Amino acid sequence: MAAKPPADDPVQDAPDVTAPQHAAAGLPAVAHTLRMAQQQMGVRRTALTLLKVNQKDGFDCPGCAWPEPEHRHKAEFCENGAKAVAEEATLRRVTPDFFAAHPVSDLARRSGYWLGQQGRLTQPMYLAEGSDHYEPVPWERAFDIVAEELRALASPDEAVFYTSGRTSNEAAFLYQLFARRLGTNNLPDCSNMCHESSGSALTETIGVGKGSVLLEDLYRSELIIVAGQNPGTNHPRMLSALEKAKQQGARIVTVNPLPEAGMERFKNPQNARGLAGSGTALADLFLQIRLGGDQALFRALNRLLIEADAVDRPFIDEHTHGYEDFAAAARTADWDEVLRATGLERAEIDRLLAMVLEAKSVVVCWAMGLTQHKHAVPTIKEVVNFLLLRGNIGRPGAGVCPVRGHSNVQGDRTMGIFERPAPAFLDALEKEFGFAPPREHGLDVVRAIRALRDGTAKVFFAMGGNFVAASPDTGVTEAAMRNAALTVHVSTKLNRSHVITGSRALILPTLGRTEKDVQAGGEQFVTVEDSMGMVHASRGGLRPASPHLLSEPAIVCRLARATFGDDPAVPWAALEADYGLVRDRISRVVPGFDDFNTKVAHPGGFTLPHAPRDTRSFPTATGKANFTAAPVEYPAVPEGRLLLQTLRSHDQYNTTIYGLDDRYRGIKGGRRVVLVNPGDAAALGLADGSYADLVSEWTDGTERRADGFRVVHYPTTRGCAAAYYPETNVLVPLDHTADTSNTPASKSIVIRLEPTDPVHGS
Repeated sequence: MAAKPPADDPVQDAPDVTAPQHAAAGLPAVAHTLRMAQQQMGVRRTALTLLKVNQKDGFDCPGCAWPEPEHRHKAEFCENGAKAVAEEATLRRVTPDFFAAHPVSDLARRSGYWLGQQGRLTQPMYLAEGSDHYEPVPWERAFDIVAEELRALASPDEAVFYTSGRTSNEAAFLYQLFARRLGTNNLPDCSNMCHESSGSALTETIGVGKGSVLLEDLYRSELIIVAGQNPGTNHPRMLSALEKAKQQGARIVTVNPLPEAGMERFKNPQNARGLAGSGTALADLFLQIRLGGDQALFRALNRLLIEADAVDRPFIDEHTHGYEDFAAAARTADWDEVLRATGLERAEIDRLLAMVLEAKSVVVCWAMGLTQHKHAVPTIKEVVNFLLLRGNIGRPGAGVCPVRGHSNVQGDRTMGIFERPAPAFLDALEKEFGFAPPREHGLDVVRAIRALRDGTAKVFFAMGGNFVAASPDTGVTEAAMRNAALTVHVSTKLNRSHVITGSRALILPTLGRTEKDVQAGGEQFVTVEDSMGMVHASRGGLRPASPHLLSEPAIVCRLARATFGDDPAVPWAALEADYGLVRDRISRVVPGFDDFNTKVAHPGGFTLPHAPRDTRSFPTATGKANFTAAPVEYPAVPEGRLLLQTLRSHDQYNTTIYGLDDRYRGIKGGRRVVLVNPGDAAALGLADGSYADLVSEWTDGTERRADGFRVVHYPTTRGCAAAYYPETNVLVPLDHTADTSNTPASKSIVIRLEPTDPVHGS
């Protein structure tokens, strides 16, 4: 039997705290996985469902975008993937009776954890203007409400269409088609808040905004640098790949302000050594860098490589542009500044240099620890400089590896979910469908919030996700959403975005990845693209949580029919009935998807082309890979202040909170904690277990506050602290973003800690 959801919101600022762990996974992960799965799904459903996760004839995990190996274990999932599946395949239900019993004003006071634990949404729900209760509404009326609001807008650009990374390729393609048929490029998505900096940097330097490596490259690499990433919590299946690389002879370096259990030792639950033995020590070198110091580190490495004449001149001469200007800038790297920015010792950097010089192939992996700084784009460009110097792009075992988060976030972008579409994509869309799509750039996440705040956007439509909880500057974001005339969320489960509404609001419940999708043309499947450009099918097998659910493609197509009527350009009804017809259209619009239906029928799918990886050709403005020479930047922190990064707990995926524990960091039963180096805490007079308010300080004199955090003495880099999001999103101003990419800079927040008395509550 599945357990019932919690009746009351648990206290989240009074956890039990023990020492952090030094190994990840193993038997504790198996036990925790099974316990949480059975609480949500029951024993039989757990077995039926988990054995289909990431299998060639099963469904793609709705969690992270890490690729599947060719030869898959019967249990090809990780602990956090199992949690994501369990929450989607849960037996808990949110019915109209729930909304009748809970006014929106009450739900708005609940934590995101409590809301998510209530279960699957079962019927379309409508919040009328002036009402405090959602009420059930027929699908036809729901679509009419949205269509009427859209047709009443003075301009299509008064509507915003947000996308979460879990949306399938087919749904994403239809969704962007709907928005552009309406006449707007306002297509912000979760990439704007995570890897937009990676895309910006890679597009300029190598011509493709995606990573250049496949799993086989990790296995063949001699040196893997994992910078600004915590695979043990955020991408646990990556640990299996790192273990295999290690067994093949690779050395691994981790660059992070926090020591992370998964990078210290991995106990693989898929083999006896992991379950009962000591596991595998992964990191050969741990560089405990200061927040925001990564650009300075890679610039120093590049100076040392140039001075040692340890560069690949034939590759540089044939395939790159701008080397001399870059080399001149690199030679001026100042060692005092490098050590100040990184917090490292010169000897540590020299150890890394020696490993680089010994390696014939190098992969650099990164995630939010690099992308969410004001200087994120030049930091990633410096990583590219580092790889170009020794020809480590476009050969086996080497390349750039931005590790994407949500399951199909990369595929959504490939399908055209982008506020700044390439002219070639719009040309292909126009040729295929016979209408002129808009050419003016649309709104990204930050600009969409500003538009809602200022009243220039009036309708907000979200295809998945939890926009309110994911976005920065919580107070400003919530006020902006409440300023909308209509907010609409296509969702599987309840979250905070459903209770921070416009004047009117709709919740449209949709099928999950785990569920069968049957349309007029028969049983359907969808496709996804993983973090390494592999495209494969995903087929759910469970009975839908409610007979009232619609698939995401069906929701888009029926909304289009309600909005456009008999549309001569797009056969919406036919596309809803048969997703194969959607893939036929994709094959003629999106490069690399020719003969899509045939390719995806192959078990395991197919690999998208990537010019730098495949042919060492670089589709940039210069026709070559571009060295860049941006000035080195790093955050300045006044005396008595700390530099805060936001991060996930282990019982969390993005804004979805599975539980209140962070097992590897020794936190149990709470989330309102701030991790502070004991030396910094002593200097600030903050005992372990004391409480403090977090106050972010900005150059314009403004401040933002997050109240009531338990201080945890933790081995972070001196001068740096860490706390979980979304609780600390309130500290990040809307305008504190990365240059070029406009990504919220949530990894470098100057704060002071104000001691306070504990007041335990949710």
